[in-house]
Amino acid sequence: MPFAFTTIKFVALMRAAAVALLSRVLMVPSAFPDSMNGDSAFTGPKNRQRTVTVALLIIWGLFDSKEAADQHDAFIDGFEDYVLDHRDQADPHSVIASVSWQDVPSFVPDWVPPDEQLVYYATRIALEGYVSA
Repeated sequence: MPFAFTTIKFVALMRAAAVALLSRVLMVPSAFPDSMNGDSAFTGPKNRQRTVTVALLIIWGLFDSKEAADQHDAFIDGFEDYVLDHRDQADPHSVIASVSWQDVPSFVPDWVPPDEQLVYYATRIALEGYVSA
């Protein structure tokens, strides 16, 4: 008999929630889910606490630009409050939190041909989602 998943599809829900949270806030030059990871802690024979972390990458503009720094400051403050107000974005039985952010002051996109690469100011934000199933 083939194995069938019957629990919450939390990883897919977290990715969709991260994209939805970005699409409803201030318009930034570019933002996307950069990476994801997760873990499970078992709280009983058939119960577990799942944590999924989505790292968002927000690219503000060219390195060392006052406009990029101003966008960063306004976005970080507003985004943390926005996520708090929409903490059930992935699923009504889960919680999302913006738990950390870190500047990437010299981000160079590796998908651009080397002769066209520029150095950008970016920020990586970690969204964590929690669900018990």
